[in-house]
Amino acid sequence: MIRIDASVCRNLEFACRREWLETNGIGGFASSTITGLNTRRYHGLLVAATQPPTGRMVLLSKVEETLIVDGRRFDLSCNRYPGVVHPQGHLYLKQFRQDPFPVFVYEVDGLELEKRVFMVYRENTTAIQYELRGTAGACTLELRPLIAFRDYHGTTHENGALNPSLEIEPGRVKCSPYRGCPSLYLAHTAGEVRPEGHWYRNFEYEVEQQRGLDYHEDLFNPLVLTFDLNRERRPAVVASTQARTAEGVGALQSAEIQRRNAVRRAAPSEDPLVPSLMQAADQFIVRRGDGNTVIAGYHWFSDWGRDTMVALPGLTLATGRFDAARGILLAFAGSVDRGMLPNRFPDAGDTPEYNTVDATLWFFEAVRALAERTQDYEFIRTRLFDVLVDILAWHERGTRFGIRLDSDGLLLAGEPGVQLTWMDAKVGDWVVTPRHGKPVEIQALWYNALRVMEDLARRFGDDCKAEHYRELADHARNGFAGLFWNESTGCLYDVVSGDSRDGAIRPNQIFAVSLFHQVLSGEKAGRVVAVVERDLLTPYGLRSLAPSDPHYRGRYEGNPFSRDSAYHQGTVWPWLIGPFLTAYLKVHGRSAEAREHATQWLAELRRYMAEEGLGQIPEVFDGDPPHRAGGCWAQAWSVAELLRVLVEEIPAGRPDRRGAVTGASA
Repeated sequence: MIRIDASVCRNLEFACRREWLETNGIGGFASSTITGLNTRRYHGLLVAATQPPTGRMVLLSKVEETLIVDGRRFDLSCNRYPGVVHPQGHLYLKQFRQDPFPVFVYEVDGLELEKRVFMVYRENTTAIQYELRGTAGACTLELRPLIAFRDYHGTTHENGALNPSLEIEPGRVKCSPYRGCPSLYLAHTAGEVRPEGHWYRNFEYEVEQQRGLDYHEDLFNPLVLTFDLNRERRPAVVASTQARTAEGVGALQSAEIQRRNAVRRAAPSEDPLVPSLMQAADQFIVRRGDGNTVIAGYHWFSDWGRDTMVALPGLTLATGRFDAARGILLAFAGSVDRGMLPNRFPDAGDTPEYNTVDATLWFFEAVRALAERTQDYEFIRTRLFDVLVDILAWHERGTRFGIRLDSDGLLLAGEPGVQLTWMDAKVGDWVVTPRHGKPVEIQALWYNALRVMEDLARRFGDDCKAEHYRELADHARNGFAGLFWNESTGCLYDVVSGDSRDGAIRPNQIFAVSLFHQVLSGEKAGRVVAVVERDLLTPYGLRSLAPSDPHYRGRYEGNPFSRDSAYHQGTVWPWLIGPFLTAYLKVHGRSAEAREHATQWLAELRRYMAEEGLGQIPEVFDGDPPHRAGGCWAQAWSVAELLRVLVEEIPAGRPDRRGAVTGASA
């Protein structure tokens, strides 16, 4: 359980930096700060995935809450307007906890009002349940739902197109404010429903203001629900895109607690952080059609090929969710085109984007990891092997964006104006870190893919293919050794392009050591790890560029141009702690001392997750101390890589590597 006391809850500056997240397994979510003050346009009590897992819309933004005791009104909500915070309900907030979902405890005039918020698995449904503790005279609760009905990337403003009419029936209200949008059903146990029809104007979203984006919004209040707490001690509201009733909230809550407890009980390690990471991981695995995929980050990412393949071992294999892993691999295998995995499935439309060179190569490592964990080579032989063979053939002869095998056995990639590696920031036509030519991690991934295919082909009795892949791998390793070592820095060049050598010290070189089939070994591998530790390691992950570099940017902040120009120029990425620790333990022989170092390096991420992240890990941190969190508040590969190393590299107890961990929902 994560618990935040009144000293933080009632300090608005501290409280607004702590966000909670509920997800529904189909791409929808609910999220806000612990005070209920929305600081992002992405915050809302029901952000529905109308085309799962995308098409996300903020339907119910928030609910204004007023507790009335003997005629005295106590506003429990909290909003920021220009120049003022009103009401200031955070001053009544006694406690916030995750138990296992968000729980808010308000203390008013000797009474305690507890609120629980949770989503129903695989439904666009959010349940809000209250419970009054203590005795009082006349006591009522008024709830004013505020609706937005807009794409989650935007904001809404007062307009005449909204239809304020409601369909009211016992225990349920239906709102259909705009044509072409889903209806919102509000099931409730209220004694009175009163239509209102008022706009609340000029909400300010502080984080969006800091990000240089539109940060004002108007929200519409269609009705007021009034509950007599002397009669109904546990009132409830269920917001959904389908017609539900509020009487079954207790059963929904019990089912969700049971499901989440099963996820936590499946923890394959005695490390106390692992169950929390298991629950965090569960929030990223969602349905796409009949299969599974991975939401790259909340609040604004959809499913990305690169992020999915990097995160798959941690999210699914380390957690024993092998069926989910198979489903994800099959879903992406079915979207391979011209030997390439999709980089991204857009929020709108069904046409994937293929501007990536590394997502496809990470696919091979994900398949290898599945084989190691499950020994299910029959699945790989019958469902994936031909796709993998076709991918390599396309890379040998050449595919999109100049991706092709060069005469030295290494992989060329890149065209002007296109960003293909994970360092993919682009501002207008400016690619911030173009990395055209031969990026170091692409060669490491290419070599690893060839060795994986050599092993699979030999296992499947195709000695001709196995020998071909062996020759390609040997050629790649020989070409790499002669091209990428930079003796002046004692590590690897980041990119080689023709006669040009980029000596910037970046974390990409760590993959030459961390991948299962490592293209660099021996004394040079140790030197790479030492340089990365010296110049890039922070308490929260690896910097994307050494501080000594003239292009280093230590703060990830400001408008889109400022943020994108710093994104991979020094910003810390937590997901990179995984490959770093794997490489570190490889070169240090996984000694007791090395494991102790690895454990110590994770101390700050543990603290952050419990005290600030409320069970999640963000996309990035600033390169400069105190390493403030930024980017997506919850990121799949950040969670996945921490989970993977805790289970596989420095485990406090581990199951048989061939056996599934029972109990996790797939």
